[in-house]
Amino acid sequence: MEFRHVSVLRDECIRNLEIRPDGVYVDGTLGGAGHAAEICRRLSPQGRFIGIDQDEEAVQAGKERLAGLPNVTIVRDNFRNFKSIIRELGIQQVNGVLLDLGVSSKQLDDPERGFSYMQDAPLDMRMDERAAFSAYNVVNEYSKEELRRVLTEYGEERWASRIADFIAEARTAKPIKTTGELVRIIKNAVPKGAREDGPHPAKRSFQAIRIEVNQELTILGQALDDMANLLVPGGRLCVITFHSLEDRIVKQTFKRLENPCTCPKTLPVCICGKKPVIRVITKKPIVPTEEELADNPRSRSAKLRVAEGVKHP
Repeated sequence: MEFRHVSVLRDECIRNLEIRPDGVYVDGTLGGAGHAAEICRRLSPQGRFIGIDQDEEAVQAGKERLAGLPNVTIVRDNFRNFKSIIRELGIQQVNGVLLDLGVSSKQLDDPERGFSYMQDAPLDMRMDERAAFSAYNVVNEYSKEELRRVLTEYGEERWASRIADFIAEARTAKPIKTTGELVRIIKNAVPKGAREDGPHPAKRSFQAIRIEVNQELTILGQALDDMANLLVPGGRLCVITFHSLEDRIVKQTFKRLENPCTCPKTLPVCICGKKPVIRVITKKPIVPTEEELADNPRSRSAKLRVAEGVKHP
């Protein structure tokens, strides 16, 4: 299957990266290389592009789409290792970094990957298929308490306790092996009245399990720290999120890096010596236009936040 992924907020990302033709730019979530292709089009032979993705299909798609372009490096890895990846390539600082978080259209649409509650498939949800741990392990091996925590924290699921109870009861008979089985269990757990209103009853649970499998929120804060600290003064960090949990981490991390002082409020001057790492460009996140929403309904929850590396005397 062709790696198809519609680049969300593409023009807004390119504009906010303020690309210098001779700069070094990193896409930490390469996907279908839609953003990457636009970045590379604006680079001179002296510029450099690094694409990172943990999904082998994305890596291959990126290599094909960017084939023949000078100074392009594609690495199969998780952006949590951003700092070591950049250092191993002999790069000290970068001019821009882009992160397009969440699951790609290709991953959602490929039934065998097990990300979608709309198609029956093996319980998987691994973004990196080299990993041993999958959704099967979460659903069949986590205790009821652990399941409830995951569904509550990562899915903000109102019916987390009931769903955890129903999953634990169902797996006593036999292991839960497919997304279809899990959807039926969740539908039985969610009261009929709640099923009739709002999104698909399994949407929040699938999001939560996917986040747990891939440790998406656990790695985000530290990765953003590393990226911000490797920006040249004036370099840009652009992050697209798709749900409130991601966006909250980005917003809070940006705020901390912009105002890192830990001195008590009662002190008249700062004595901790901690200097701002970034300047936040977007006080409010950038969201898709009506035109983009019409073309790509999956972009409706996207938010773009932008920060800029600062220079110290």
